[in-house]
Amino acid sequence: MFPVIDTYKGMKNASSQNAHFCNFGRMSELVRTLVLKPDISKPKWDQSTFEGRARHFFAVTNPLNLFHGEKQLENFRKIVDNYQKGNVSDTLTLAQLWKAKTVADSAFHPVTGEKMMLIGRMSAQVPMNMVITGGMITFYKTPAAVIFWQWLNQSFNAVVNYTNRSGDGGSVSQLLLSYCAATGGALTAALGLNTLVKKAPPLVGRLVPFVAVCVANSINIPLMRRGELTDGIDIVDENGQVVGKSPAVARSAISQVIISRIAMATPTFAFIPIVVNSLEKMPFFQARPRIFLPLQTGLCGLVLSISTPVGCALFPQQTPVSLDQLEPALAQKIRNLPNAPSQLYCNKGL
Repeated sequence: MFPVIDTYKGMKNASSQNAHFCNFGRMSELVRTLVLKPDISKPKWDQSTFEGRARHFFAVTNPLNLFHGEKQLENFRKIVDNYQKGNVSDTLTLAQLWKAKTVADSAFHPVTGEKMMLIGRMSAQVPMNMVITGGMITFYKTPAAVIFWQWLNQSFNAVVNYTNRSGDGGSVSQLLLSYCAATGGALTAALGLNTLVKKAPPLVGRLVPFVAVCVANSINIPLMRRGELTDGIDIVDENGQVVGKSPAVARSAISQVIISRIAMATPTFAFIPIVVNSLEKMPFFQARPRIFLPLQTGLCGLVLSISTPVGCALFPQQTPVSLDQLEPALAQKIRNLPNAPSQLYCNKGL
């Protein structure tokens, strides 16, 4: 669902070097004056730590990245392209370089270079999910409302998945299958559970959308990546060279992605209903039932602005892999390589 970030060779050293530029008040320095220039092919912060990953995703998912016009986006991309070619403006500061890198990465596809659909970008995750989640946890009692909001949620997920596809045109049919299966699973879970909990306390009914979203994620993500489950996920060495494919590691990587997605949704779908269920008992809110839609939507936005980057940061995207995790035949093949790698990685995705 999210763009792939290639960070293999020298990943930790490059991240530490980049962090050096950020932590010592040097962001206003001119790039051309720096003896040691930052490697913008890597994230700004150390991705081997949770803090570094969280700071990276707070920057990437920032909704303010959406408020840049076409000319600004092209200018940011030009700054990044020129820097990578060794052409550095005399007035370019370190802060301007990193801003250009962050905004360009948020707007342009990492493989095709095309400008991505606005609502499919990572920076649109919080505002879009704020509205959709607010609707799902407010209108959950009638079948028509459940069908509409669950359909809208899965449709948005499909747009995000398509926008951030790998660049292979053959993935459209895979997206369609995943969309239909996830939508069907979410609707079945939501409508079925609503029938079962009709006589249960109100709080139980409020948690039904959360269960439906968990079911949809558990269907959607494995279907989207079913090729990796059968053929294996790419295993690479320190230099980013593919040394094999492993279905076993793919299962682990996809499980981590599912956990991350559910972790992103848990605070909004589980915490907010508990809060609202308590507020409903107060006379002030009982006299003003229409306040709950804007209230819950606003709370969703606040919570999602934290849970989205934190959920993305739970596991390293470039996950270290040991030989013990691989199938015996693949592990032996790697051991027999002329220059057997000391460390392996896989890109678990997001």
